Amino acid sequence: MVLTVLASLFTWENILFLNIGLAAGIIVGALPGLTGTMCIALLLPMTYGLNSLTGMILLLGVYCGGIYGGSVTAILINTPGTPASAATVLDGYPMAKKGQAGRALGLALSASEIGGLFSVAVLIVAAPQIARVALDFGPAEYFALALFGLTIIASVGGSLLKGLIMGLVGLFVATIGMDPVGGTDRFTFNITELSSGVNIIPALIGLFAITEIMYKARDIYKPAGDVIEVKSNEKISFRDVLQYKATLLKSSIIGTFIGVVPGTGAAIASFLSYNEAKRASKHPELFGTGDGEGIVASEAANNAVTGGTLVPLLTLGLPGDTNTAVLLGALTMQGIIPGPQLFVQQRQWVYSIMFALIIVNIFMYIQGRFFIKFFVNVTKVPTQVLVPILITLCIIGAYAVNNTTFDALLMALIGLFGYYMKKLDFPLTPMVIAIVLGPLAESNMRRALIISQGSALIFFQKPISCFFILLAVFMLFFPMVKKHLEKKKGAAAA
Repeated sequence: MVLTVLASLFTWENILFLNIGLAAGIIVGALPGLTGTMCIALLLPMTYGLNSLTGMILLLGVYCGGIYGGSVTAILINTPGTPASAATVLDGYPMAKKGQAGRALGLALSASEIGGLFSVAVLIVAAPQIARVALDFGPAEYFALALFGLTIIASVGGSLLKGLIMGLVGLFVATIGMDPVGGTDRFTFNITELSSGVNIIPALIGLFAITEIMYKARDIYKPAGDVIEVKSNEKISFRDVLQYKATLLKSSIIGTFIGVVPGTGAAIASFLSYNEAKRASKHPELFGTGDGEGIVASEAANNAVTGGTLVPLLTLGLPGDTNTAVLLGALTMQGIIPGPQLFVQQRQWVYSIMFALIIVNIFMYIQGRFFIKFFVNVTKVPTQVLVPILITLCIIGAYAVNNTTFDALLMALIGLFGYYMKKLDFPLTPMVIAIVLGPLAESNMRRALIISQGSALIFFQKPISCFFILLAVFMLFFPMVKKHLEKKKGAAAA
């Protein structure tokens, strides 16, 4: 069957549309606010005239390319192209400022490749088994998972107190809009546009892009080289990423598992993996200063999500994230109904899709290597030219979410807030984490308490939720205990 599957994949039509999808995904993913989901939706009409396999390959190319593309601007201009690359900013941009933009892009690309291929291997070998575990996730499990993710706030940024304050600000922002259970408006101040909440994309663009642009604008008459120095003789090697083998493996596992669980997504996976890499590192103090391990952790995880999300999609017909929700629509449009019977009725087609994802990741690496030398040139653009371009892209990105000027204004306000918080040395990352995970935590906590009639014991009655809560408690207190033990050890040595 393998030879038949490969023969069906290696046609000029499939390879052509695969590369078109990848290029479109990388370019759109690199533009702040223009997500891969948007690109998949825009290219959906193109699949009408294609057979189901070719159409799916096109969309898978956009999906994978979009997630990798988000790392490009995250590294070069401190602006994640997609929410999935928000954690990549933390070490990617500082590394670029050290004059290692090419190395940072190379690490992101190689980690993306390995994470993606790992998740495909898991998809092929263990799809039905993993899907059964994901079915056990109810409101209590989702809340515990989100709570575990929120403990990252304790380990990112400098001051723990300032990090917690910004985390609380983020949680407050996450509560703005319609109550997910009661249906009433909260903190909207009679502004209709706030009823749907604060969209994550304008918030991300504001906090990461506008804040950084305002800092750049202070030095607008300095050449860009004063901000980021690019080494022209910098070599990019796949071997570079292999020095982080343990982080690659752990992050790929985390990303694949998060992808399998519907409703989570690549942004959550990247932050969880980043936190785990920092916790396990012998030199956690280097994270946030341009450490390659931070880039590898984030990018391996968010790309591993791609194969993971296809597990519930193909085996149960459940989309794991917004990208696969659009893919589900594309499959239905072609008359293919995902679910357990798909593996019986169209077994060859299913495995063709799985093997196609391997080819997509291989070609993504080839395209990425080709484009890196062009991406690096972004850092050579003078600041007075770059700032207006970035502002324009930010406005377009924020406006394109809902086609409203309100989102662009919201982006500007959040960016202004972020600028002054940064001047006061408040970390912005805890706020982003809270905005991303807040809705998942709140809605599922309330659903769980409704099911248990107000009893908090529901969070400890199932092994999965109990495990994540205990892990969250450990992660919250581990940095403080570790610091105390280090001080004690230092005092004893003295």
